Amino acid sequence: MSHYQPVERKVFTVPFMVLGLIAMVGLYFLAQRFIFGMGAVTNLNGGYAWGIWVVYDIVVGTALACGGYALALTVYVLNKGRYHPLIRAAVTASLLGYALGGVGAFVDMGRWFQFYNILLPWNMNFNSVMLEVGLCVMTYILVLFVEFMPAVFERFGRKDWTHRLNKVLFLFIALGILLPTMHQSSLGSMLIAMGHKVHPLWQSLHLQPLLALLTAITMGFAIVIFEASFSAVGFARNTETKLLSGLGKGIVGLIGAYLIFRFGEILLRGKLGLIFAGDLGSLMFVIETALFVFPLAVLLSPRMREDGQMLLYAGVSLLFAGALYRFNAYLITMNPGPGYSYFPSFPELMVTVGLVAIEIMAYLVIVKKLPVLPKHARA
Repeated sequence: MSHYQPVERKVFTVPFMVLGLIAMVGLYFLAQRFIFGMGAVTNLNGGYAWGIWVVYDIVVGTALACGGYALALTVYVLNKGRYHPLIRAAVTASLLGYALGGVGAFVDMGRWFQFYNILLPWNMNFNSVMLEVGLCVMTYILVLFVEFMPAVFERFGRKDWTHRLNKVLFLFIALGILLPTMHQSSLGSMLIAMGHKVHPLWQSLHLQPLLALLTAITMGFAIVIFEASFSAVGFARNTETKLLSGLGKGIVGLIGAYLIFRFGEILLRGKLGLIFAGDLGSLMFVIETALFVFPLAVLLSPRMREDGQMLLYAGVSLLFAGALYRFNAYLITMNPGPGYSYFPSFPELMVTVGLVAIEIMAYLVIVKKLPVLPKHARA
């Protein structure tokens, strides 16, 4: 007997159609990018070769899509089976989020028609962090697709296919834990390679991979809280507050570890004064830290942790904290040298917003047509 069911709601609602209009605007500018080149729609330049397409769609977007990874660690490594009802929705969101990251990488390629070169061994630079990230992300998308297939088989009544897949699914689960660990930490290693261009408050050298991995896992747990809370409200379902509160206990340790390593590195390397410099870097650091501290305070309180609304606020704050950490390091405080500046153009922004709209639309269709969310009576 399945523990999951489709949401019995019509697909073409007013919000869905609004998302569709936004998606069409994004696709219009995306078509211009492929016809006339990136220079026709972006503000990228010699100093800022990476803009919002890379920083949000890949660096931030893949971390936002770590819900499946975080729950896999919890359910299959830490053996916390009671969280299993949340895992199918998390895998769905992860698949869509990583697919968005893959599309973002493709869109940002100057010579996109030569994308296949990353798969040719004789063209590979095995000393490149970017190669490892690219191959890991591509492989992880395939792994997530396989992990998602039981929902498809169940929808079409192919229990025999599900049974066959379950015999080898443990291999894909193991890969689904290994691959994000590798490429999320490698996103931190890319900052090391960028050297002095990264602001000293975000250039943590040997700790960079660990900090990137910790923020990815915390964002993964936070997105699970966010999705479950909004699904309960949007689809009039019973809340998962008790389960989500249990996840909150684990998030406390992750945030605590992150803050200890983050401030420990700053103190040991004599960079404390930069926090009080009164410039853009110090301001963004204070905002980012506050966004990490707020959910820590909420989740440390048993009363607030069991309040569904406060739990949602904590999850949203943690999502913004992790996203801002990556935006600060990769874009906002980055200094490529004198004479360079960057702010995304309107078409550039709309391409990203349009792709996110498509991702949300796909999620809505999937949860309404396939058994993804756990079985619950309506609230």
